[in-house]
Amino acid sequence: MNLFGKVTRASLYLVAAFGAALAHASENMPGGPAVNQLNFTAPATKIMQEIHWLHWMMLGICALIFIGVFGVMFYSILKHRKSLGHKSASFHESTTVEIIWTVIPLLIVIGMALPATKTVVAMKDTTNSDITIKTTGYQWKWGYDYIKGEGEGISFLSTLTTSREAINNLAPKSNTYLMEVDNELVVPVGKKIRLITTANDVIHSWTIPAFGVKQDAIPGFVRDTWFKAETIGTFRGQCSELCGAEHAFMPIVVKVVSQDDYTAWVAEKKKAMSATSDDPTKVYTLEEQKERGAKVYAANCAACHQPNGKGAGAFPALDGSKVVNGPKAGQITILLNGKNAMPKWGGVLSDADIAAVITYTRNSWGNKTGEVIQTQEIITANGGK
Repeated sequence: MNLFGKVTRASLYLVAAFGAALAHASENMPGGPAVNQLNFTAPATKIMQEIHWLHWMMLGICALIFIGVFGVMFYSILKHRKSLGHKSASFHESTTVEIIWTVIPLLIVIGMALPATKTVVAMKDTTNSDITIKTTGYQWKWGYDYIKGEGEGISFLSTLTTSREAINNLAPKSNTYLMEVDNELVVPVGKKIRLITTANDVIHSWTIPAFGVKQDAIPGFVRDTWFKAETIGTFRGQCSELCGAEHAFMPIVVKVVSQDDYTAWVAEKKKAMSATSDDPTKVYTLEEQKERGAKVYAANCAACHQPNGKGAGAFPALDGSKVVNGPKAGQITILLNGKNAMPKWGGVLSDADIAAVITYTRNSWGNKTGEVIQTQEIITANGGK
């Protein structure tokens, strides 16, 4: 075997080994995309089933038109070329041909538009919903408020749980990498769920491919959409509107459960919310606030300001910061109202969490102010709201 043959054979072995390793390392994501997926996500709602059908119908019609038009064109070119003795016809116009190539495309367009319009209208029909959930996009997480139906009063934030070590290639990646959250949106199977979407800062987009749902969340506007899951399971999506540096890190996870399991989840969630409700008049010690603030910081602030407080890019370092080590009123104002790349946290985090995370940042790393921020101070700074 010559040198070229040996190199070629070695290259083929290398490609085969790489392909095998890649296939072994890749797994289908539960509720998300599959390895080598070419088609749409498997439908979990009737709307998505209709979208699947429309997709293949439209593709089939376009393929038939392509084959018909180019088939006739190439046949005419080959069979009526000059080399075979054919001469070009001399005519001015044909009323019959004009009518045919106007009427046929019109009928095709009508045939495509009618079922598509029916599906689009159904997608926008949010009436007679069983449960209404307000969905708010934040940089970079989702907030859910159950405002009508079973579960009314439940409220929580849903934040990415993929570790920074995995994102920075310092730890193994799971098969739900960047598509896993601490609090899933839980809904019952077979119930019509109305989603009211808005945003706190910039435009986001709430998207679950398996449901056939993609609805923009726009600051200052209220939009709505709906879905009715026909299958129990976990379904995943992501923000589909470029919304900033951490756009890739705000996944959406919906857990569809049976009615009995949903009722049990509602009871458990309300019990947990009641147990963790804060007394705004309670006075916390420095250690209590630092312990709570560390958790709030890790979940909401570390992605931008880094776990070590050194900052990154547009987000300044908190370790040694003049703001953090200066008058506390300035830092409270920035957290409540936002500034530059810093999003507004007032109304996103609870007053108690804001007090705790400010205390934590003012007494961590090289910052040693010794100050303890209490919940009542945040309430007062926020106009008593």
